[in-house]
Amino acid sequence: MAQDEPTLHMFCGKIAAGKSTLAGKLAQHPGTVMIAEDTWLFGLFGDQMSTGADFVRFSGKLRGVLGPHISALLKAGVSVVFDSQANTLDARLWMRSLFEAAGADHRLHVLDAPDEVCLARLRTRNDDGSHPFQVTEAQFHQFTEYYVPPTEAEGFRLVMHNTT
Repeated sequence: MAQDEPTLHMFCGKIAAGKSTLAGKLAQHPGTVMIAEDTWLFGLFGDQMSTGADFVRFSGKLRGVLGPHISALLKAGVSVVFDSQANTLDARLWMRSLFEAAGADHRLHVLDAPDEVCLARLRTRNDDGSHPFQVTEAQFHQFTEYYVPPTEAEGFRLVMHNTT
C-alpha cells in the first residue's frame, strides 16, 4: 500500500461485505489513521438510532463535522482510512470532495460479496456482538436496495476485492 502522498481510502460494499475488516488492515500502515463512522455514530447517537431513517439523518450530521476534519488530515500529510460506506453516487461525490479539497490521492475499495455471504457474516456479527449496531436481515435488504456499485466512468481509482 505504499503511496507517495496522503491517500483517502473509501469503501463500497453491502453490509457485512468486509469493509471494516479491510479498513482495519489498511489502517495499520504508518502515517495512517482510521475514522470508523459506525463507532462515532454509536458513541454519539446510538441511543437515538433505531431505524434506517435515523441512520441517514445522524450520518449526515456526522459527515458535516468529519468532512473538514478528514480534508485537514489529508492536507497535513496523513492518510485516512474512512470506514464508511460509499454505496451511493451521492456518498461517493461527497467523499470525492474531501480528497479533492486536500489535493490528496484516493482509493475506492469495492468489496464484492453475494447477499448470502453477507447475511451469514451479519448473523455471526450480530451473535458475537463484534459490531456496535445489530442489523436485521430486513434492514440489510432495505439498505441493499440503495447499493449502487461504482463505474469506471465515475473516475475513481478502484481497487476490486472479491470477498466470497
